[in-house]
Amino acid sequence: MNAPWFWEYHRYDPKTERLVESLCTLGNGRFATRGSAPESAADDIHYPGTYLAGCYDRLTSTVAGRKISNEDMVRLPDWTSLRYRCLPDGAPPGDWLTPDHPTLRHCRVSLDLRSGTLTRRMLFHDVEGRRLGVTHTRLVHMGDPHLAAQRTVLSAYGWAGRIEIESVLDGDVANAGVDRYRALAGQHLVEHRVGVQAEGTAWLSCTTAGSNVRIGLAVRTSLRPLGAVGSACTPRTTRQTLILPTGRAQPVVLVKTAALFTSLDRPWADPVRSSVEHVGHAPDFPTLLASHRAAWHRLWSEGELNTPGAPGRVLRLHAFHVLQTLSPHTAELDAGVPARGLHGEAYRGHVFWDELFVLPYLALHFPETARALLMYRHRRLRAAREAARRAGARGAMFPWQSGSSGAEETQRLHLNPHSGRWLPDHSHLQHHVGSAIAWNVWQYGQATGDTGFMHGPGAELLLNIARFWADAATWDTGLRRYRIRGVVGPDEYHDAYPESPVPGIDDNAYTNVTAAWVLARALDLYGELPEARRAELCAQLGIGPDDLVDWEDVSRRLYVPFHAEVISQFHGYGDLAELDWEAYRARYHDIRRLDRILEAEGDTPNRYQASKQADTLMLGYLFRPTELSGLFSRLGYRLDDEVWRRTVAYYLRRTCHGSTLSSLVHGWVLARQQGADAWRYCQEALLSDITDVQGGTTGEGIHLGAMGGTLDLIERGIVGLAPGAGGLHVAPAPLSEVPASSFSVCYLGHRDIRISFRPGRIGISVPPSLLGPVPLVLPGDRRESIAAGQERWFRLRK
Repeated sequence: MNAPWFWEYHRYDPKTERLVESLCTLGNGRFATRGSAPESAADDIHYPGTYLAGCYDRLTSTVAGRKISNEDMVRLPDWTSLRYRCLPDGAPPGDWLTPDHPTLRHCRVSLDLRSGTLTRRMLFHDVEGRRLGVTHTRLVHMGDPHLAAQRTVLSAYGWAGRIEIESVLDGDVANAGVDRYRALAGQHLVEHRVGVQAEGTAWLSCTTAGSNVRIGLAVRTSLRPLGAVGSACTPRTTRQTLILPTGRAQPVVLVKTAALFTSLDRPWADPVRSSVEHVGHAPDFPTLLASHRAAWHRLWSEGELNTPGAPGRVLRLHAFHVLQTLSPHTAELDAGVPARGLHGEAYRGHVFWDELFVLPYLALHFPETARALLMYRHRRLRAAREAARRAGARGAMFPWQSGSSGAEETQRLHLNPHSGRWLPDHSHLQHHVGSAIAWNVWQYGQATGDTGFMHGPGAELLLNIARFWADAATWDTGLRRYRIRGVVGPDEYHDAYPESPVPGIDDNAYTNVTAAWVLARALDLYGELPEARRAELCAQLGIGPDDLVDWEDVSRRLYVPFHAEVISQFHGYGDLAELDWEAYRARYHDIRRLDRILEAEGDTPNRYQASKQADTLMLGYLFRPTELSGLFSRLGYRLDDEVWRRTVAYYLRRTCHGSTLSSLVHGWVLARQQGADAWRYCQEALLSDITDVQGGTTGEGIHLGAMGGTLDLIERGIVGLAPGAGGLHVAPAPLSEVPASSFSVCYLGHRDIRISFRPGRIGISVPPSLLGPVPLVLPGDRRESIAAGQERWFRLRK
């Protein structure tokens, strides 16, 4: 991290190579390629991989004596593969060189965040004094979503002769990047066809085994100086062999330009023919690089978050990975927010609730992309309604893990690496994912004023989710409250009561409070709809006047459990045993995955007041203090600052942070109340992937929710900028470690509104336009406005 726009590694370390590959992944929102060395093949150290947004396939596996179906984001053929060896004059041929070869003396990997390029420099030096310098420069084109390119420069020092190079298009790949999934079938690509055109363009065609997605990949190899070229094909691979002269001041330059098309593209065309034609018309590497840099320049002008010092460098890396996973090209796709990006195979490429942490940033910077991600959910509304029907409810019950169809993709068995046992998995009971979708719909509407979406797909999503919560709530005559039973909260560790044969817990506070919020917002939106649209939705959903009365009633009378003068994570949480935290830390040191430790001991976290990650405290992430207090008041409960402080302190002592999202949320909540440890948790959130705090998981794919959440932490948390009723709200929670920041946002049709945050003041500049003034709500409910073409600074009173 020795320059603001560069992320660099100055030596090759096999132990951390997969981490480097993930953090140096390049993508354009449509597809991404891991930052692996071109010379490497998939093994225990290296894992080259290319992944296409929305490209899934389903296979059946036998695990623990049971047949299970698993849908995965598919690893595509490797277009980067390249190997080479030296053929010195008067000496036998050298070895094929890789980063693991003993003659490697220097290695430097440099990720240029400004221009979206990856450069890997290596120097090999053998016992005869012969040296070979190698420089690879790679890009996945941000302007043309079908193209990628890799330039390799080989320079001989102290010897003359020839270099033998093999340029490979490798279709013999399988999903095998996560050790925990090794028992699952991973051979997703079938029906391979390969060939090499007369002009030297290699091509490969294959199809996904179950989903029948056709894939076409073509690679044009160009070189300087010219040399002998030979081609050979196996059933799944093309191999072009080139022998080129080299010597002092005569470097060898080879460029691989790749084009990727599939049957998922619109409009449809033959993927192989399209890829061959497209790569044939692609410009040379310098021209591609220039247009690629221009596309990134535009992206950064809209999405950059400027924060000084080391936090700013990490935030820039996080923004880079968010933007190359969810770019403006994503708006043209049927794709959601993959929890681990397009960077690897962890979580099998599925979509969870991570959009909750990413969409606030996108809605303020790239609203078209945010809208497209919500449309991914809307297209799967029918599947969610069917899932609710099977569960005996009306409305929409969205899956905890989603893939291609919107069906529930959560595994029913998961492997505990500590014990080697396959265990039942009940995480599909995390129905709170529906509230996350509804919250994102509402936030998008507040940020954009997009009434076309809010009255159309947005209303359908929000009302269907509300209807599900109204049906899921049952009346308890003893409590005189509605209850939601048999769920799993964000904590995930507690999936049943001790000794209970039935999965699920009752009245998770986060689930119930957010369900009440959804019902209230659904009623608000319903009231705003034109009369004809209201009638249409009522007819579609079968909503009658009595239903709306019920929604109002449930939204005000859902049960929220308390114990020991704090909010209970769920009903009965306070009755669970206390864990001896110090004893477990002394015995195991790292207890982030306490669930696995306890299960290996023959125990279960269901017996203890021990949480994996923020659960109840997630309420403080979604809602500002006044909003949260108002929510509880609407439900008939008193939640003042003291009760909330006690609740925060209570769960801080009982959380092991087994998720990268946990430190993010705890840091956010503590910053809001100016807690002493706020920065410690914020810093852990910033460093969670680059230091791999979860112990090897980043090499399987980055944690996109945590990365997007840190951007939101600055903008919506520390600066306190959030769209809401009456305008753009500013409610700062300043941290001395992040004293200043600046960024541009979109709001209510305005673009490039410049926000400059400084200690005790904020400046807002609205560019000239025909739109009206930007309304602003400052601390103390102070109302201001900034006209188009105006810049104003405001002092922020505490």
